[in-house]
Amino acid sequence: MTRRTAVQAEKELRDNARLLRWWKAWHREQREAVLAGPHGAVLAELFRMVKNLQHVQPAQLIGFARSIDWAVIDTDTKLVTLHEFNAAITRLRERHNMEPIDDTVEDEPPFRQLKAILFPPNGAPTGAKPGTSIRNSAA
Repeated sequence: MTRRTAVQAEKELRDNARLLRWWKAWHREQREAVLAGPHGAVLAELFRMVKNLQHVQPAQLIGFARSIDWAVIDTDTKLVTLHEFNAAITRLRERHNMEPIDDTVEDEPPFRQLKAILFPPNGAPTGAKPGTSIRNSAA
């Protein structure tokens, strides 16, 4: 490797490290904004569960997520929530020497369940009243 190539590689590593720090800081700011928002109390409890995934049963997490009225929560807040959950699952899988991302479909993994709760297909409502549809709830 020539001196110029080594310098370029070192600069690229520094740039990538800086971008990663900025990205993490941006996500931290997003999380803090969500927790300071109108739904902060309930999402703080959900984030606490997500932070301690190794001590929480998937059914507990999914049950708590279903108890939240996601219809009144904005999309940006839902995306931050989904990111927090995804990051926690990735960290947990890496700690157990597993592939960070596994898209197998066996028994509908909790990530997909949570994503379906936050962003239901066909505009079905989410949260506190599962099993109803927009057409049925208007009656």
